Amino acid sequence: MAAAAATMVSSAGGLLAMLNESHPQLKYHALSNLISFVDQFWPEISTSVPIIESLYEDEEFGQHQRQLAALLVSKVFYYLGELNDSLSYALGAGPLFDVSEDSDYIHTLLSKAIDEYVSLRSKAAESSNEAAMVDPRLEAIVERMLDKCIMDGKYQQAMGIAIECRRLDKLEEAITRSDNVHGTLAYSINVSHSFVYRREYRQEVLRLLVKVYEKLPSPDYLSICQCLMFLDEPGGVANILERLLRSENKEDALLAFQIAFDLVENEHQAFLLNVRDRLSALKSLPSESVQPDYSDPATAQNENSTAPEDVQMTDESSAVTKSVHEADPKEVMYAERLTKIKGILSGETSIQLTLQFLFSYNKSDLLILKTIKQSVEMRNSVCHSATIYANAIMHAGTTVDTFLRDNLDWLSRATNWAKFSATAGLGVIHRGHLQQGRSLMAPYLPQGGAGGGGSPYSEGGALYALGLIHANHGEGIKQFLRDSLRGTNVEVIQHGACLGLGLAALGTADEEIYDDIKTVLYTDSAVAGEAAGISMGLLMVGTASEKASEMLAYAHETQHEKIIRGLALGIALTVYGREEEADTLIEQMTRDQDPILRYGGMYALALAYRGTANNKAIRQLLHFAVSDVSDDVRRTAVLALGFVLYSEPEQTPRIVSLLSESYNPHVRYGAALAVGISCAGTGLSEAISLLEPLTSDVVDFVRQGALVAMAMVMVQTNEASDSRVGTFRRQLEKIILDKHEDTMSKMGAILASGILDAGGRNVTIRLLSKTKHDKVTAVVGLAVFSQFWYWYPLIYFVSLSFSPTAFIGLNYDLKVPKFEFLSHAKPSLFEYPKPTTVPTTTSAVKLPTAVLSTSAKAKARAKKEAEQKANAEKSTGAESSAAANTGKGKSSSEKDGEAMQVRFVKLSLILWLYLYYPFETF
Repeated sequence: MAAAAATMVSSAGGLLAMLNESHPQLKYHALSNLISFVDQFWPEISTSVPIIESLYEDEEFGQHQRQLAALLVSKVFYYLGELNDSLSYALGAGPLFDVSEDSDYIHTLLSKAIDEYVSLRSKAAESSNEAAMVDPRLEAIVERMLDKCIMDGKYQQAMGIAIECRRLDKLEEAITRSDNVHGTLAYSINVSHSFVYRREYRQEVLRLLVKVYEKLPSPDYLSICQCLMFLDEPGGVANILERLLRSENKEDALLAFQIAFDLVENEHQAFLLNVRDRLSALKSLPSESVQPDYSDPATAQNENSTAPEDVQMTDESSAVTKSVHEADPKEVMYAERLTKIKGILSGETSIQLTLQFLFSYNKSDLLILKTIKQSVEMRNSVCHSATIYANAIMHAGTTVDTFLRDNLDWLSRATNWAKFSATAGLGVIHRGHLQQGRSLMAPYLPQGGAGGGGSPYSEGGALYALGLIHANHGEGIKQFLRDSLRGTNVEVIQHGACLGLGLAALGTADEEIYDDIKTVLYTDSAVAGEAAGISMGLLMVGTASEKASEMLAYAHETQHEKIIRGLALGIALTVYGREEEADTLIEQMTRDQDPILRYGGMYALALAYRGTANNKAIRQLLHFAVSDVSDDVRRTAVLALGFVLYSEPEQTPRIVSLLSESYNPHVRYGAALAVGISCAGTGLSEAISLLEPLTSDVVDFVRQGALVAMAMVMVQTNEASDSRVGTFRRQLEKIILDKHEDTMSKMGAILASGILDAGGRNVTIRLLSKTKHDKVTAVVGLAVFSQFWYWYPLIYFVSLSFSPTAFIGLNYDLKVPKFEFLSHAKPSLFEYPKPTTVPTTTSAVKLPTAVLSTSAKAKARAKKEAEQKANAEKSTGAESSAAANTGKGKSSSEKDGEAMQVRFVKLSLILWLYLYYPFETF
């Protein structure tokens, strides 16, 4: 009947007229019917909106009737496109606004309501006036929506809305009422990392998730510890690990070891050492009865590094603990497990396993290096140094220094900073060799802290090398580096010591070390000051302390560009991962008149919002990329996009594609490195397609950046995965062998060859751990590496971002058992590149000789004359005389031809001189 009535009605005029009647019942009847016809007759009803509004505002009109009027006005405004007014009246409709109704009107207004609620809650949170500014009617609609989602079993939808609306109470309700609590908790962690853009609020969400996890009958300790690490709560992690280690169940101890390995993968040295030290300090055993002191350099140096480190420590500590706790087997068991986990947390167990893997499976191709070495002219110091860098990167962590030993003569020609770099390269090759690092570098180190008669360049390089060997694990070497820094006034040695100390004490925020480095900075030496600025940043990475203001003040005082640049990068490192907390400092730096500090501001934006894909940060960087007056700032702004977007690598080529076609070569270079950084190790097809044209750019440094970036993207990708890898390898070889190629491109090709085969072809560049947390050392390493534009020795920082591509399984004794695993992928996907067999230099391409057109014509004319003369003499018939005459004719014609050719060449030369030089020069 209703459908029939609807087809019969052709106008809403009659119903609208009833709104003017005095009887409330008639008005109610009109409103009820108009609601059902509003979809059809809204243009007509819109003329009477003021009357319907007055009914809604009439307090004598019944509540239900007023809500009906509000709903009608809301729907009319919705059709008119006035969504704000529509939502306002929908709030007045109370329960009549049915969130379960499946219509475009309801869906649109619910989205609008949630957006409005989110906006108000965010403002309220920022002003610390929680819920004061939020309309309770709006809150009621959002709550009804959340309750409906939970009742319908749409838990993920409810959690998403609850997180976005900052309703942690509803988030907890959705998680606890779901049928798969572990699954929903994992989903919540993922959402909080991917979509919660404010760090402070993300921490609130994670605290709630930890609380929910702990209430479960079988808590997921792996996830809890990951959350606690993000919250920087080492005490909570230590408590969980101790609980698991004390359990009589062997599985719990194995879980504790796995948690420790997962935490180590995030490379947060200060946090891990804090957890380790708290384990020592817990109610169990005195720490000295459990394991040797790692902070003592002597202990670290004297241990035998050939045997697996964890086994030695177990034997030693077990012997001690047995003597202390013979009567208590539980304590002995705990002491043994504690020793193992402390070895893991200090990073030494992982390092030992990585070293064994990289050494055993080293597949680097020395013939490639030999080819590079032969093609590089000795007087070209840039390419000579690049070859040394390529060798170090190619053998990073493998401890294989064959190339250096085989070419000592060639290496000895390096002077000054090239010698510094050659020595520092040993640190990359032996990275992680914690036990023997110092003895390996002993021949090059300063004797007794000061310059001991050796070259200050090799001594400074050796101190830098020690930092690279102990990067992020510097407990055993920090004191030696401090003594070396304090015991010298030679700026080159100070430079190496500062870089080494920053690497060894990465992120520890050690006040005493900071004061030592600050003393060097205040000497106002350009060379030492640059390293001091970077070193301060490495030491205080992610602390966002007041030290940044101190560094900024000195950057304004000094006149040395190198020092300002070092400090600019150092300040950026201090705000690593602090997101909105860093906004004030970023604003201060990006508005500075000094372009070097604005350049530092780009790095600060990049590192504060690293891996967040934060829209605000991306907008700011794009703004500077197209508007700043300094090419340095524009280049760095584009490059910085790579750091912000590395968690979503597929987005980067799309965002920088237009910038890669910019008229400004600095912007093109930045676009290349942005893609290289964010897509490193992915082999992403779109990234390769974007970089391909840039590798043959008209500007040399753009080609250099594109070649390095392409190698970063293609590392650990073979031809079976992408045929363009083979093409790229051949392109590198061609550039290196071409004597006419410019130095910048050649350097890029040499570095790219090193990165492509990094770590004996067994490492990749990875900025995220498998739990999707950022790897601090890796991100910091790439940030400092990208500054090689100004200072080549910083190239070695790229080794900090290398991750071994190994599958290592351990048993309870932390030994690698014999085990097999099944892979359904084609073996060709994992194949190493085939080694080069024939030296490519033997088949050097002979380039065609340039021939002038005048010379060619002269030769042709001489040949023709000779032929004519020969034919004429032949016809005389006398053989002997003909033979003699032919000989004479030939020689004279050749002479004529040569004379004519000389005349033409001279004439061409005179014309050329006349055209290209002023008349006065003749």
